Amino acid sequence: MANHLYKGDLPGELSFGDMVAVDSETMGLVPYRDRLCLVQLSAGDGDCHIVQFAKDKYDAPNLCGLMANPGVTKLFHYARFDVAVIKHYLGVDCMPIYCTKIASKLVRTYTDKHGLKDLCLELLGIDLLKQQQSSDWGSRHLSPEQIEYAANDVVHLHRIQAILDGMLTREGRRHIAQACFDFLPTRGELDLGGWSDLDIFSH
Repeated sequence: MANHLYKGDLPGELSFGDMVAVDSETMGLVPYRDRLCLVQLSAGDGDCHIVQFAKDKYDAPNLCGLMANPGVTKLFHYARFDVAVIKHYLGVDCMPIYCTKIASKLVRTYTDKHGLKDLCLELLGIDLLKQQQSSDWGSRHLSPEQIEYAANDVVHLHRIQAILDGMLTREGRRHIAQACFDFLPTRGELDLGGWSDLDIFSH
């Protein structure tokens, strides 16, 4: 696996095929408060491409073009958070979307463990190390351990997606999953607008 780190934007010549795995690292878990620091991407080939942002510098036309490209599916784990963060800081809607966490919750109903670490262990036999999850992603100089952690959040997603997609088909739930994926940009807007903890569908 090779990890490539870029400052501020992707090189224009990069191609990710018709599906790109995407993740982000931020200074916390509140999208409109905790700034975007990294966006990681993988074409499923074992390589990771990481865009690092300096504070308040989010002019990334190549990355934004990829996120908005209707011919490239953006593959996330817990897309709700990443979609909201990318919308807030880069001003772009990610479409179309596939979320492995949603897919997992729809078909792995025999468990309540739907984290990326859980999926990697059960579906791929890979035990991810998560020690760097709570670290300073705003640092100008990332450690090798941080870069490795960030890469692991995307390089396995294509294989996980293929397995979960097969399970969705087997259980007859692909149409429900697709409807959920299509709603995610709106869910992100609700989160950014202050409705993160309110079920607007409740009585």
